[in-house]
Amino acid sequence: MSPSTDRVAGIKPEPTRRAALGLMAAGVTLLGGTAAAQEEEKVLTEAAVLRDPEIPVAGNAKGDISIVEWFDYQCPYCRKIEPELRQLAQDDGKLRLVWKDWPILGDVSKVAARMALAAKYQDSFQAAHQAMMGLTSKLTEPRIREVLAAVSIDIDRLNRDLAANATSIDAILARNNAQAEAFGFQGTPSFIVGKFRVPGILTKEQFVQAIADARKSNMSR
Repeated sequence: MSPSTDRVAGIKPEPTRRAALGLMAAGVTLLGGTAAAQEEEKVLTEAAVLRDPEIPVAGNAKGDISIVEWFDYQCPYCRKIEPELRQLAQDDGKLRLVWKDWPILGDVSKVAARMALAAKYQDSFQAAHQAMMGLTSKLTEPRIREVLAAVSIDIDRLNRDLAANATSIDAILARNNAQAEAFGFQGTPSFIVGKFRVPGILTKEQFVQAIADARKSNMSR
């Protein structure tokens, strides 16, 4: 998949200096004043996409640029790029990593996403996320519980939190899915870098350039 980028909805597109990252208008701009546009506008606001308070964040929580990833724990490309994103955030120092579970690869993906989000109630989302992203074997529900227990997550409490917060967790997954569909993402991983849509995988060098472009865009506003 060749990378391309769009602006987050509600912000008018403008030409970029990088032909490989050509921009085009996002859904709200294209749909104008229709009812669909009004609904999409609610889904794709900057606050909803970049700063949903229910979504776990890593890197620099107060950073100037966000990389938002829609991912699936069964996606091999998501697993491959995970350590690169963490290293990128560490090297840069001003990046927010925002993880949006988008379990589209089957029922086990949904189980994994819900259990990872339940782990946040014991401040263990990042541990759960890294444990599952670090797997090289097939994901199954028993395997999920095994790897989570191995990183000191209390499974009994996880089960209780999953039941007690099912409505909230399912609402997060629904929001993530609605945003991914509104952006027109076709699969995982898909990204927002700053205000730019990246429906596919970039190399580390391309991420660095996309971050630089996002910072330049912020300065020009």
